[in-house]
Amino acid sequence: MLDWLNNYVASQKKALDTINPADLVPLIATLREAHRAGRRIYVCGNGGSAANASHFVTDLGKNSSEAIGTPFRVMSLTDNIAWITAIGNDYSFDDSFLRQLHNYGEAGDVLLVISVSGNSPNVVKALEWAKPRGLKTIALVGGKRGRAAALADQVIAVGDTHYGRVEDVQMNILHMLCYAFVESEEARK
Repeated sequence: MLDWLNNYVASQKKALDTINPADLVPLIATLREAHRAGRRIYVCGNGGSAANASHFVTDLGKNSSEAIGTPFRVMSLTDNIAWITAIGNDYSFDDSFLRQLHNYGEAGDVLLVISVSGNSPNVVKALEWAKPRGLKTIALVGGKRGRAAALADQVIAVGDTHYGRVEDVQMNILHMLCYAFVESEEARK
C-alpha cells in the first residue's frame, strides 16, 4: 500500500509540474478585466469538475470579492439542480449549460469550463454558443484536450489523463486564480 501511495503522490506532483505559472497570468487578467467592466463570469463542468466549479465560484465570489472590495459577478451553471433537470428532461442534458447561458450570457462576459476529457457535450455546446456571441472563453482540460481546448480562447491543459489527478490540479489552478486577488497587489492593480 505504501508503494502505491508514494507512486500516487509522485504522479500528482508530476501532473502539477505540467502547469506553467506564466500561463495563468492571462487568465487572471481576463478575470480582472471582467470584474472591472462589471461583466459576469460563468463556470461549469460535470461530476468532480462541477464540484470544482462550485468551489471556485464560492472562493471568487466571497474571498476575492472581499479582498478587492467590490464583488465579482460570478455564477456556477452547475448549482441549480431544478433548472438542470428541467432542461435535461424537456430538451437534453447536453443543453444544461447552453440554455442557462442563453438566458444570461452577454458579449464581454466570461465562460470558464472545466473538463478532464475536454469532450463533455454540455460543456462543448456551451462553448459553441458563447464564442460567436462575444463571450470570452477559458477551458481547463486534461491531457487529451478535446473539443473544448479547440474552441476556447484561453486553454490550460494538465499534462495527465487520470481523472483524480487532473481534477486536483485544476482545483490548484482555480485556487491560484482566486488567491491572486486575495494575496497579490499586482493582481488587484
